[in-house]
Amino acid sequence: MRPVMARIVLKYGGTSVGTAARVRAVADLVAARCAAGDEVAVVVSAMGHATDHLVDLMAQVSERPPGREVDMLLASGEQVSIALVAAALEGLGVPARSMLGFQAGMVTAADHTRAAIARVETGRLEALLAEGIVPVVAGFQGITEDGEVTTLGRGGSDTTAVALAVALKADRCEICTDVDGVYTTDPRVVPEARLLPEVAYDEMLELASLGAKVLHPRSVELAARSNMPLVVRSSFGSHPGTIVRGVDQLEIRHPVTGVTVDLDQVRLVLRGLPDRPDIPPSLFMALAQAGRNVDVITMLVRTGPGGDQLDLGFTVASGDRKAAAEVATRWVASHQGATLEIDDSVAKVSIVGAGMVHHPGVAAGLFEALEQAAIPIRMIATSEIKVSCVVPRHLGLAAVQAAHRRFALHEVRQPRVLAR
Repeated sequence: MRPVMARIVLKYGGTSVGTAARVRAVADLVAARCAAGDEVAVVVSAMGHATDHLVDLMAQVSERPPGREVDMLLASGEQVSIALVAAALEGLGVPARSMLGFQAGMVTAADHTRAAIARVETGRLEALLAEGIVPVVAGFQGITEDGEVTTLGRGGSDTTAVALAVALKADRCEICTDVDGVYTTDPRVVPEARLLPEVAYDEMLELASLGAKVLHPRSVELAARSNMPLVVRSSFGSHPGTIVRGVDQLEIRHPVTGVTVDLDQVRLVLRGLPDRPDIPPSLFMALAQAGRNVDVITMLVRTGPGGDQLDLGFTVASGDRKAAAEVATRWVASHQGATLEIDDSVAKVSIVGAGMVHHPGVAAGLFEALEQAAIPIRMIATSEIKVSCVVPRHLGLAAVQAAHRRFALHEVRQPRVLAR
């Protein structure tokens, strides 16, 4: 048996396998890793815009399709790509076996279209690896205890790859995509954005949750819980990419690591509610029961001749607008004198950095940068490692540029010294 340099899970997204030529290029890369002595398992997404096409196709035949049938349809996209990648590897003399989610032992909860992975039964995968066969696993999908096909939601292939790496006790999981790694912000918005050599789990989780498209938040959360090193790198370049891992202490740390913008936001404000302690929890419980996630929240108590009144504002993703508005409308109707305002033209700009907690004045710096750029702030949310501002949508990209300049994120910093 040949010595194994490292056990690695490689994930390739839809862009990376979007054409036959790119499938062959991916196979070349995987074959090279095998030739170097690595033991490799591969996770792939559906080709290019295949999933979008399937979603559109379902919409043409049903306004409210059953979740089970949506999953059955969407899971077919990865079946194409895994077969092509496995066949390309075989053509290069690399033994490979394509595997759908259920064949790879991906057991999930029964929540159709957004299932969580419950466990990975690795027996079949381990047997293939022991024989020197590369498993090519369909991302984004699994199967319930009752044998029903499920999907994990958009970005689910990242989660599949991390879950597989954890279950197989891999040395690392590499997310191979169409960018060189994680940048301080989107280079299309700020051309001088800098590629980050490393990012801590907590920073990456915030960046992913706040709009960075490189990694899905669930995959980062799973990697952090299991201390699984992640590498984000280009599928086709030679750059080493960005490593995402746990960092106990950084002796050299800039307070801000990156800037994100989410243009997919809606702000709702309920004005003139009675100022009672039961109002906020009741409203947000109603939104939760409707399956809507609330993001930034503001509360303002105004004193008037008729007594104190509460103005309660919150943001949701644009896709949740209709359902959130229905809840808010019912709520306003049940409280005399209350009104509802809906603003569809907002964006959320956020700065993220684990070093913030040790550097006072970071939030003030962001507010000052936006003020100097004549960008009004509608709402604010903070945590230990992030500051988010809701601003007019048409000024969202300008806000990113102003924040990036304010914290000089384009400058190359001293290497981070890790105390382990």
